[in-house]
Amino acid sequence: MIGFRIDRRSGTAVYAQLVQQVRQAVRTGRLVPGDRLPTAREVAERNGINPNTVLRAYRDLEVAGLVEPRQGSGTFVSQVLPRPQLDVTALRRELADWVDRAHAAGLDQTDIDALVADVSADRKDSHAHQ
Repeated sequence: MIGFRIDRRSGTAVYAQLVQQVRQAVRTGRLVPGDRLPTAREVAERNGINPNTVLRAYRDLEVAGLVEPRQGSGTFVSQVLPRPQLDVTALRRELADWVDRAHAAGLDQTDIDALVADVSADRKDSHAHQ
């Protein structure tokens, strides 16, 4: 089952963070069709957020066709997302090594997330202008 991490300093709405984390877990294969998501109450209690925020995220995922609620049973992953046609094992290993070096250099997780987002946005912009 997925464990959500909420970053209140990210500037991204909490419900959007939940949606992104489910999408990422499905895309990477950590969640597969048939897997149950934690209940809104469980997520709210573990993360100190309003259950309505969780319900909004689950509704967005349902509208996108990624999950389906089952009366009395919970919310379940209903489809997979397209994955790149490559083995991401080597990329994960390289990224893990880079994260280790970043931590050793004194960066904390917030710094690392900001740096990755910044570089990713720069790469996206440079590809858009080609």
